[in-house]
Amino acid sequence: MNFKSIISIGAASLSALPVFPQKTTQFRLSTPNIILILMDDMGYGDIGRTSANQYETPNLNRLANQGMQFTWFYCPQAVSSASRAGLLTGCYPNRIGISGALMPWAQIGINPEETTIAEMLKINGYHTGIIGKWHLGHHKEFLPLQNGFDEYYGLPYSNDMWPVDFDGVPIRLKDTTSSKMRYPILPLIEGNEKVGEVRTLADQDQLTTEYTKRAVRFIEQHRKEHFFLYLPHSMVHIPLGVSEKFRGKSKQGLYGDVMMEVDWSIGEIMDALKRNGLDKNTLLIFTSDNGPWLNFGNHAGSTGGLREGKGTSWEGGQRVPCIMRWPGVIPQGEICSKLASSLDILPTLAAITGAELPKNKIDGISILPLMLGGKTVSPRHDFYYYYEQNNLEAVQRDFWKLVLPHKSRTYREMKPGFDGWPGPTGIETINEPELYDLRRDPGEWYNVAPYYPDKVRELQALAEEARKDLGDNLTNTTGANRRNAGSVK
Repeated sequence: MNFKSIISIGAASLSALPVFPQKTTQFRLSTPNIILILMDDMGYGDIGRTSANQYETPNLNRLANQGMQFTWFYCPQAVSSASRAGLLTGCYPNRIGISGALMPWAQIGINPEETTIAEMLKINGYHTGIIGKWHLGHHKEFLPLQNGFDEYYGLPYSNDMWPVDFDGVPIRLKDTTSSKMRYPILPLIEGNEKVGEVRTLADQDQLTTEYTKRAVRFIEQHRKEHFFLYLPHSMVHIPLGVSEKFRGKSKQGLYGDVMMEVDWSIGEIMDALKRNGLDKNTLLIFTSDNGPWLNFGNHAGSTGGLREGKGTSWEGGQRVPCIMRWPGVIPQGEICSKLASSLDILPTLAAITGAELPKNKIDGISILPLMLGGKTVSPRHDFYYYYEQNNLEAVQRDFWKLVLPHKSRTYREMKPGFDGWPGPTGIETINEPELYDLRRDPGEWYNVAPYYPDKVRELQALAEEARKDLGDNLTNTTGANRRNAGSVK
C-alpha cells in the first residue's frame, strides 16, 4: 500500500477528527510494526537538521530524509515521569496524578486503571517490549509487565538516582550528609526481577550499546509477528556515559560523543529492520521526553535558540525533536510545522491499527492526517503547559502562547564556563500574563500582550477551560476530571 493509494482511500475523512472510521479498516490490512524511541533530556537543537554542530548525526538525518520531521512538537511536561506518563497514556500527566520525577522511595506509580499504548496494541495482537528507562513507578505493580508489556529490560528510573557523585566517586566517600546518601544502588531489571546493578561510570558507559543490542535482538526474534518496541534511552541524561568506540570522537566533548553513539544506535535499528525485511512495514517514531538540563553546562544539550530548558514551561523545556518514518505511507523528506504533541501518539496508533481507544478520557488527538502529508489540516489547536503537581503556567492556541503568572527557574543569567557540574539557576517571577507570537518569536523574547488585548482575553478564557477540567494549584482550582495515580497497596 503506497502513500498515494492511502490518500485516495476515504480522503473525505481527513476532516473527521480525531477518529478516521473510513481509514481504520484500510490500515488494518497493512498493520505496521511500531518502534518508539524516546531520548532523555535531548534538546530541540541536538540533531543535525536543527542546528547541532561539532558532531554529526548522519542516521538521524537519514531518518528525517526518509520520513517527516515535526518542528512544532511538544512533550506533555518538561520532566521525566510526567512526560512519560503523558506519552504512554495520551493524557496530560496531571490528569492521571503523575507529576515531576518519581524517586526511588516513591509510593505511587502509573495507575493500572489507565490504558497504555502497550495494552492497547497487545489487545490487537501485538507483541510488546520495552528496553530502557521506565520511570513510572518501581514497585512491582507499576512495572512494565503489569502495564501491557510482554518484555522488559532496563532501569526503573533515571540514571542519576544512585549514591554516586557527578564525578563518579561514591557519595559515602565524600559527603555523608548529602541527600544522595538516600539513593539505593541503581538496579537493572529484566521482567520483574533485578538482574544486575549500575555501580560505576564505566557501567553507565555500556547502557546505550546494551539497549541497542537488545533492541536488535527483539526485532530479529519477533520479525514474523506484529510488534511494538518502546526504546526509552537513559541518555543523554546526566551522568553521561559513552562506550569506548565513541569516546573522544566528537569536537564537542563528552556530550557530542554520547550523541554520536545515540545516532549509531538509530542506525543499528534502521539497519536491523532492513536486514529482516521489515523497514517498509514499520512505523519508527523518534522524540525526547523534554528539553536539555541546562544547568549541567557542556554536559547538557541545546535548545536551538528556544528559551530556557528542562524544568520550565518555556519553549526550550517542552518543544522537542520528533521524526516519524513509515516508507510508502509518510512522505519522504517532509517538514511538518503544525502543532502536535507526544500526547497524540496513542490515539494516532489507534487510528492506524484499528485499536479501541481507552475508555477513560484522554487528551491526545490523532495526527494521522499530518503524517499522511495533509497540508490544510490542523488536528490540534490548543495545548496546556502544566508543571509541578498541577500548576497551569501557560496555554497555547495555534501559534499564540499566553504565559500565566508563576515562578520559573531561569538559565539566562547563568555564568558560562563550568564543566559539566551543576551550575546556578535563578528564579524568574512572571507577575502579569505575557503573550508571545511563536511564529515570529520562538525564542520568547518579545511580550506582545499590550498590542493584542483581544488575543489575551481569548487565551485567558482557554486557561479557564483548562482549570475547570484539570484544575490549577496556582489559582486554587480543583478541576472536575482528574484521576489518581496508582499507590502501593
